[in-house]
Amino acid sequence: MQKKTVGKSKVSSKQGNKLLHQMMLIRRFEEKSAEAYTETKIRGFLHLYSGEEAVAVGVTQALGENDNVLSTYREHGHAIAKGLDPKTIMAEMYGKQEGCSKGRGGSMHLFDASKKFFGGSAIVGGHLPLAVGMALASKKQNLDNITCCFFGEGAGAEGEFHESMNLASLWKVPVLFVCENNLYAMGTAIRFTHSIQELEKRGDSYGIPSASVDGMDLLAVMDAVKKAVSTIKKTGGPYFLVCNTYRFRAHSMFDAELYREKSEVEEWKKKDPIPKFRDYLLNANLLSEKEVDAIEKSVEKEVDEAIDFAENGTWEDIRDLTKFVYSEKEAE
Repeated sequence: MQKKTVGKSKVSSKQGNKLLHQMMLIRRFEEKSAEAYTETKIRGFLHLYSGEEAVAVGVTQALGENDNVLSTYREHGHAIAKGLDPKTIMAEMYGKQEGCSKGRGGSMHLFDASKKFFGGSAIVGGHLPLAVGMALASKKQNLDNITCCFFGEGAGAEGEFHESMNLASLWKVPVLFVCENNLYAMGTAIRFTHSIQELEKRGDSYGIPSASVDGMDLLAVMDAVKKAVSTIKKTGGPYFLVCNTYRFRAHSMFDAELYREKSEVEEWKKKDPIPKFRDYLLNANLLSEKEVDAIEKSVEKEVDEAIDFAENGTWEDIRDLTKFVYSEKEAE
């Protein structure tokens, strides 16, 4: 039976500092990415995560180093929260060979096996079956880890979603399905695409424990994920968590954003998870204004260093164009 969770978690000063730093880092990273894109330093598609930081940070803080993460093309936040170096992420988006995917993947295909971050997927819903497969492999190898799969509500209308939920339940594999419901998929309101808008109810039809949570509330997300991970560890089976959130920017940098009113966006910005959590820490005397200022300065420095790293990165030699196309010894 699905239910909605409410945040009750308490954090220490040290943990609060870390969590606020991560959310601020993601936000500033995205802002700088947008600037670099308008300067044509980043090309191709670019999907920004601004507004959804509480989901990435809240979910990954409950995961272990050996837990796998698969993501969508809106993945920068997930990658940063999982521990990827912002420098290599930015270099990747610049197309430089110092990038985490050697400049070959770009914004939508970040990858770092050492961090158990197995890439973003440009195919809507295409990574859900992969997540089930990875969880099945872990089960067969008796590994004590789970696979976390982020996806948007738009993927919930794809056949892969239903197939993956069904197989995960049948095979009872340790996979955490995290749906980031930002209401508009690519540009169509959820009321026009889903007959049942309480997406967590779908878990019941597959016998999967499910819950929904306010994705704009970091503490609520933390509570929900702790319970989800505990359930997976206890049962060995899947869990479905719906994080109701909102992206402050358009679907992508190409999006004219004609499908929603600016006034709606402004209303949602009043629920911004970053100032909400910052104020919580200040009011609880877990952080001081001085410490918050220090975090902001640290974040600014980190992002500037990431930009510098990408700017000074190197282009791959055109003679290596066919390298890594096929599995060869030199590609190891």
